[in-house]
Amino acid sequence: MLNYKISGSGKEHLVLLHGFMENLTIWEEMAAHLSDQFTLIKIDLPGHGLSKVKGEIHTMKFMATEVKKVTDSLNIGEFHLLGHSMGGYTTLAFTEKFPEILKSITLFFSSYFADDEEKKEQRHKSLRIIKEAFPAYVNAGVPNLFNPNEKDFLEGKIEHAKKIALSTNNDGVLAAVKGMIERGDKTSVLDQFEGKILVITGKHDNAVKTDLVISNLPDKTNIKSYVLDCGHNGHWEKPSICAEIINTELLHHLPKNFVF
Repeated sequence: MLNYKISGSGKEHLVLLHGFMENLTIWEEMAAHLSDQFTLIKIDLPGHGLSKVKGEIHTMKFMATEVKKVTDSLNIGEFHLLGHSMGGYTTLAFTEKFPEILKSITLFFSSYFADDEEKKEQRHKSLRIIKEAFPAYVNAGVPNLFNPNEKDFLEGKIEHAKKIALSTNNDGVLAAVKGMIERGDKTSVLDQFEGKILVITGKHDNAVKTDLVISNLPDKTNIKSYVLDCGHNGHWEKPSICAEIINTELLHHLPKNFVF
């Protein structure tokens, strides 16, 4: 089973799924600001952190099924599910397959669109670089995921993100890239899911097309969206603001489409 860590003792269970080349430790700073009404369940996705590689390709559907094994073993009933980037893709796959056990889903700097052809080509090219020059791949790519206007201020966090990425199993990284290439459009999941849907995005996110994500959201009263002045990593760039939005939206209600 996947590696996981539980903290808190709140009545509401919030499952946190990290992104590509991350692990469950990424939530530490943001978790300090999350409500004590939550019990947090942080999971290492397959091939990341302390979770083993399960094959040559980890599809989002496969990752979702592995997450389900953890939540089933904990017998937590209905819960909130939040995923950062690739974790968001996994969240959508989970929602498509197991909607009845979810109170809410949060796409945290993620997208419901499939990769376009340009993005797929980039991912295919990255497979060779990951195999032959993984440190160079990490050192070149990770800084671009942060707000370019605050790189001096964020230097320590960028180095921390690099360290986590470099610790990721190389085969796990390759399996995840192959899985992300295969994923399809999940707009229908947002159309059909009846629970709360929270979308938190970054104005300077170079990994997600924020404008398209926000402008194409279904017009439903259960969907709330926020655009923050940060890059792809709100958990490191704006941890307290992200936590406050999560606390407010998952435990209370606000009008939709706030912009920070």
